[in-house]
Amino acid sequence: MNQPIQTDELIIDCKDIYLREYRLEDLEKLQEITWQPEVYEFLPGWNATIEDRTLWLTEYEIPENQRFKQAVVAGGDIGELYLRMAIVLKENDEFIGWCCSGIKDELPAPNREIMYGISKHFRNRGYTTQALKGMTNYLFEHTNVEVLNAIALTTNQASNKVIQKCDFERLNLIEIEDEPYNHYQLCKREGHI
Repeated sequence: MNQPIQTDELIIDCKDIYLREYRLEDLEKLQEITWQPEVYEFLPGWNATIEDRTLWLTEYEIPENQRFKQAVVAGGDIGELYLRMAIVLKENDEFIGWCCSGIKDELPAPNREIMYGISKHFRNRGYTTQALKGMTNYLFEHTNVEVLNAIALTTNQASNKVIQKCDFERLNLIEIEDEPYNHYQLCKREGHI
């Protein structure tokens, strides 16, 4: 793994990949991946215009990551702050996807969700499972998060498998915007850190 440019950048080390904060130079690759049919089929609304994606990255996502880190340093109470991390291959520092955590209003409280997406070129290699486990461990060890949720469309077999491999327990079937999702949860007290 090459040394990141910023020394205060949050890095979560995993086996073959690492998670790091979004950077402005991720824009092009993020945009490319969100427009892959294999991604937007299961993540509707992620295939935004380049103008919207630029605005979100510069005005919301990168600044909120900074506020998230400040909250962790101040004791770990992250409230409703989001954390958005790039999934990066260790071997060549290539951006291949994302793993994020934030509040999902459509879920009952506590409604902190963990979500992810990966390029079609890097599926079925265990990278998403590594990212989900890395993010889960980080949140449970460094923040006041006690419960994490994950949802996956019932038709998204790969995502449902990843969530189950990471020890999330299936709670029920929920409907969001007329689509059926499996709803999963993982609790810190179950010793999953």
